[in-house]
Amino acid sequence: MDAPATGPGEVPEDPFALHNSASAVLDGHGRVVGWSERAQELLGYPPDEVLGRTALESLSDPRDHEAVRAAAAACERDRGWSGVLPVMHRSGQRVEVGLRVRAVIRAGPAREWFLVAAPAKAVLQWETDRSVLDGLFRRSPIGLSVHAPDLRILRINRALARYTQLSAAEIRSRTIGDFLIGPDLKTIESRLRRVLETGAPLIFTEQPCRLRSDPDHERVVSVSAFRMEDPSGAILGVTQQVEDVTDRYRARRRLALLNRASARIGTTLDLGRTTRELADVAVPDLADAVSVDLLESVARGDESAEEASGPVRRMAVHSVMAEALGVMYPAGEVFHFDPRTPQARCLAEQQPILEAELRSSPGWYFQDPERTRRAFGLNAHSLIVVPLTARGLLLGLLSLWRAERPEPFEEDDLTLAEEFAARAAVCIDNARRYTQQHQAAVTLQRSLLPQELPEYSAVEVAHLYLPADAATGVGGDWFDVIPLSGARVALVVGEVVGHGLHAAATMGRLRTAVHTLAGLDYAPDEVLSHLDDLVSRLAAEQAPGDGRTRAGQIVGATCLYAVYDPISRRCTLARAGHLPPALVAPDGTVSLPDLPEGPPLGLGGLPFESAELELAEGSLLALYTDGLVEARGFDLDEGLERLRGALSGPGRSLEEACTAVQNALLPDHPPDDVALLLARTRVLAPEHVAFWELAAEPAAAGRARHLTETTLTGWGLGELAFTAELVVSELVTNAYRYGGGTPVTLRLIRDRSLICEVFDSSSTAPHLRRARTTDEGGRGLFLVAQLTERWGARYTRRGKTVWTEFPLATATEGHSAAVADRALDGTVRQPPT
Repeated sequence: MDAPATGPGEVPEDPFALHNSASAVLDGHGRVVGWSERAQELLGYPPDEVLGRTALESLSDPRDHEAVRAAAAACERDRGWSGVLPVMHRSGQRVEVGLRVRAVIRAGPAREWFLVAAPAKAVLQWETDRSVLDGLFRRSPIGLSVHAPDLRILRINRALARYTQLSAAEIRSRTIGDFLIGPDLKTIESRLRRVLETGAPLIFTEQPCRLRSDPDHERVVSVSAFRMEDPSGAILGVTQQVEDVTDRYRARRRLALLNRASARIGTTLDLGRTTRELADVAVPDLADAVSVDLLESVARGDESAEEASGPVRRMAVHSVMAEALGVMYPAGEVFHFDPRTPQARCLAEQQPILEAELRSSPGWYFQDPERTRRAFGLNAHSLIVVPLTARGLLLGLLSLWRAERPEPFEEDDLTLAEEFAARAAVCIDNARRYTQQHQAAVTLQRSLLPQELPEYSAVEVAHLYLPADAATGVGGDWFDVIPLSGARVALVVGEVVGHGLHAAATMGRLRTAVHTLAGLDYAPDEVLSHLDDLVSRLAAEQAPGDGRTRAGQIVGATCLYAVYDPISRRCTLARAGHLPPALVAPDGTVSLPDLPEGPPLGLGGLPFESAELELAEGSLLALYTDGLVEARGFDLDEGLERLRGALSGPGRSLEEACTAVQNALLPDHPPDDVALLLARTRVLAPEHVAFWELAAEPAAAGRARHLTETTLTGWGLGELAFTAELVVSELVTNAYRYGGGTPVTLRLIRDRSLICEVFDSSSTAPHLRRARTTDEGGRGLFLVAQLTERWGARYTRRGKTVWTEFPLATATEGHSAAVADRALDGTVRQPPT
């Protein structure tokens, strides 16, 4: 007979239950004296075939007699027996059955034995199930509790009992509230009642769990529960399985925190924002309060050059408690850590430090006793300090406190903090490197472009510069205002192909070249011709094969060069592939002068031509690069029309005009570099200019001295008369001697300095040399160089002009005379070249 049938997944019934088991009675000689219907069903023998016969002969195979006799002996000895024996079925088949044998006491000396039998398979299954049930309550590492419908505890296993400090028997009939506290109790009770009411099981639901016996230790448990019912469906209670998953929960939380840190830290390359992101991520998942301190050199974007004991800058603070922010050093403050503090030791050793109990860490007090007292008042009780290091460089440290959360930091928290800090340190170092490179780029750009333009007599200027690469702040467009001789001024705007550092470096080379050429007083078309030759040579020097078309950043560069003379009001302009300037008349009307268009620099083969404009006083010249008129994707004509509209109208300051142009044409982030130079023309008053034409005769020098002395006295510059007379005399004498007999022109200009100019038709270059003591001449220009602040020569198609400049508030007559005497003796020191 097979085991009782069960449904899939159901627990088999007790095979020795009355309705399931077969029974028989044996007398003291082993004869069958009792036989049940279930026994007949199990073995196939009707009662009349077995009653009165010995069980050994009628029910067992001869091969099994030895085992039967051993079981009978054990039964006699122990007054009972249970086990499995093979029995013969009526069909001749051996059947394994489980037996339970007990002695039956009768009146008198007679003894009988009561046997209960069931199929061995069903007995084995039943014993296995009983062993599993016993294991759940005795040996299982997972907690198990059985509750009545009112949630009183009926039974718990040993795994759960060890958290209660009570035995399993003592726990019976208690409630969950006797062991859990706070909202954790309400959570579990509400969930168990829902299981009782609905019958829907609770599966692996995690929740916090605080025990009354250990309230400061927060645990996380996974709870599964099901409703218990009898065969009729009556509710018997609820059973819950409880597993402590604190370590797993914390590991998962640590991983989630690291993932959040990776996603939220380093979203920009701003050093301050990166440290604030670090502080924000650490609170509240890891700590109740956090501070980020960087070495002062790192905060500036430099390498960590200071000692670990050097100053630190508080970069960020964050806390779940508003009061804590008043206790901590605020962001931006620079201070030193006391050598006895955990933070100082962390910096010195570059090792993390865990202070599980702050009150046992006296070093913390020495930093600021008053702040320490207030921190203890907020219940700060645990501290972790972790160094921030990346690529072998010490950057600073991260300090984490706990106050509201009762459990102190543990080693696992320290490990998490180290991983957390390591990832954040790389982001901080990236931000530091960017800050360093950005500062270097900005420094480069500032060194390549004029910063504070001085006051000029010829023009009033304002400028606007916006690089396309806002991250580095550098670009290839440039502008310049260069003072020239004769109170003139050169206005320059140029553009290099490309953006970024390479374009800026190329721009710096071109700007330097323009300064050099401007110093030689070349005409605008000649300046561009020389610049074109220079660009061709520089392009040939570029190293090929580096993956970048750096030569193209030079070839194709454009430039607009203009020279304005405030005396004649004439402006001479030439352009190399550049857009023409905008000219705003004093009445506010705007025009675009038609200038000859030269080729971009470096192409060669085509000449550059100049054009000359006569400008009314107060005219406005706007020089710009193409990024200004094409910034919003306009076509060129539309961009120029918008520029006209932004510049039109009289009476505005240059700063207002710059703002109007920017608002009308530029987006927040222009796609190309933009340079704009605005220059409003001025005119030098006629009474500040004196002009004479002198005949080429020996008396010319004397007449020049007389005219100079008279004019300077009239200008109130009598103290400069003696010096100026000496200089003018030397220059006029040289012009008379080497000028080819043509008239000599003398011009005096009173500007921010006194300017003396002598023109002759000779193109012979004046030469400065040191005269020997035996030479009769050769000291003229040497004397001029000693007595003036600057001197030089500029050439025209009709000759040359030698000019000098005197500062108005220097050179007394006595000093000038002494210099002149030493020069005549040949003892004046050689001026610097």
